[in-house]
Amino acid sequence: MIASVQLVPVLPFPLVEPGDDLAAVVLAALADADIRLAAGDVLVLAQKVVSKAEGRYVTLSQVEVGDQARELAQQADKEPALAQLILDESREVLRVRPGVIIVEHRLGYVHANAGIDRSNLPGADDPAVLLLPEDPDSSAAALRAALEAAFQPGLAVIINDSAGRAWRQGTEGFALGCSGIEPVEDQVGRLDLFGRPLEVTEVAVADEMAAAASLLMGQADQGCPAVVIRGARWQASEQGSTALLRPREMDMFR
Repeated sequence: MIASVQLVPVLPFPLVEPGDDLAAVVLAALADADIRLAAGDVLVLAQKVVSKAEGRYVTLSQVEVGDQARELAQQADKEPALAQLILDESREVLRVRPGVIIVEHRLGYVHANAGIDRSNLPGADDPAVLLLPEDPDSSAAALRAALEAAFQPGLAVIINDSAGRAWRQGTEGFALGCSGIEPVEDQVGRLDLFGRPLEVTEVAVADEMAAAASLLMGQADQGCPAVVIRGARWQASEQGSTALLRPREMDMFR
């Protein structure tokens, strides 16, 4: 049984700029917060910090807009340049209504507006937006390697983002990328309290941790993009976040 789970914010955490060594920034922030990672700890890091370090900025004035994007922008009441970026980052447009474009992102996630964000970004005169990391699992793996070299093996890293959900209001955190952790725990065959075997239960462990960390990270001016989770039960694995994607043939919403 788990006695308790701790969520430890890594504060203070500096603003990250394009080209920053993300591992060095995180290690320095952990030192400033007097946090030493131990085996079993999970570091959850906000997607926006990763994207910033990787220079995933695009200035809207530099985007070449095509006819499909202009039509999509009109349907969704969005800027044509933003619509073009959404198309560029997506495999397929699934739904459109004023204010939102639901797509299958090139990474496989079903996401509003391809996860493109402009909150907490400078540049009011020439607006820029931030794209998702090119390969979040690889980003998580690189950071985990640096953390384990500095501390000890047995750590995990989750890169989280926020998204809406079918049937439910509001957004919640989910694992966009991960390394070192089994993202989905298959509990089929385990017994319930009355001795009946579970038949279909799979637990999205990485998503649950991402959502828990999001409670501290917030969505506005909290300035807390990194959280250490301690005491949680999880299994080590080299399986990436793609295990969390529902196969298209099982997706009832398309």
